[in-house]
Amino acid sequence: RLGKKTVVVLGNANLQPSDGLLPNLVWNSGFPGKSMGRQFDDCTAFYVADSKPLVDSLSIVPEYLRNPASEAGEVIDYRDWQVPLGRRFRSLKLWFVLRSYGAEGLRSHIRHHVEAAESFAKRVEGHPKLALAAPVSLSLVCFSHVDGDDATKSLQEALNSTGEVLLTHTVLDGKHVLRLAVGGTWTTSTHVERVSDLIEEILG
Repeated sequence: RLGKKTVVVLGNANLQPSDGLLPNLVWNSGFPGKSMGRQFDDCTAFYVADSKPLVDSLSIVPEYLRNPASEAGEVIDYRDWQVPLGRRFRSLKLWFVLRSYGAEGLRSHIRHHVEAAESFAKRVEGHPKLALAAPVSLSLVCFSHVDGDDATKSLQEALNSTGEVLLTHTVLDGKHVLRLAVGGTWTTSTHVERVSDLIEEILG
């Protein structure tokens, strides 16, 4: 039964025993995403109390997908072509993932990413020039420079120009915010720690 709060169901986290991470969980019949080795989702079913935030976040060009190259027409965003998103039988890829990892393997994989994100968040909190922009949500950390948008944008440009990492951004409460999302198949805590080290090198 839906209450007044907006409910967004993250099925990947449902692989983990209940630990209070998703207190507003109402119902879910599967949401395999990046944390389960699935870059496109075919098996999604969920309800929300307020659909507007969901539609806004999944629009063709949400804030975290905006970048100078796309806006200048320097690259082709194939997501807008719709062909890859219209193909079927992607469930076979999900079957391969489930058979390869198994339930416990997927739990371990997701747990590792969540722990890496939490470790990164602690380093953000301990840095005098950084601040968390929102509570850590599973393996997503949103943070910014305490000196404001220009400083945050400069940090993002400096990090991405290294060629070692690629951080996207979003806008929260009108502020430019960086997003560290840990979910790649081959991403480990070592990669996440490297992001922290690069930030230390850039900010001093």
